[in-house]
Amino acid sequence: MRRYKWLYLSLALCLWPLSARAVTRDTFLIRYTQDLIELCSAQETDPLYAAATGFCYGYLIGIYQYQVASQEDPKGLDLFCMSDPPPSREQGIKMFVSWVKQNPQYMGEKAVDTIARFLSTQWPCK
Repeated sequence: MRRYKWLYLSLALCLWPLSARAVTRDTFLIRYTQDLIELCSAQETDPLYAAATGFCYGYLIGIYQYQVASQEDPKGLDLFCMSDPPPSREQGIKMFVSWVKQNPQYMGEKAVDTIARFLSTQWPCK
């Protein structure tokens, strides 16, 4: 019996680094892309899950809408050219989170810069 306790303890310690970080109030300050990814990746068991998910969606959609509006200026440059039909909000957010996780070098950058980079990389203008 004692042997199994050590096995379970060892297994738990091995999996511990794989568990998601809990969202804190400081995460909502979005100092870096890492903060935004933590909010967008919050687990349903996290006490701040609803707030984190809502903040994630609002932040990303706000930045996206700003970029779309700034492209309507005839003097402005087109940062990206969205596909037709565009992905749903949920699909777009999942694409962003997945892209950042595949490009961790941007985790320490400002989130707004990383979002712009994602949009221009994912949907470049021809």
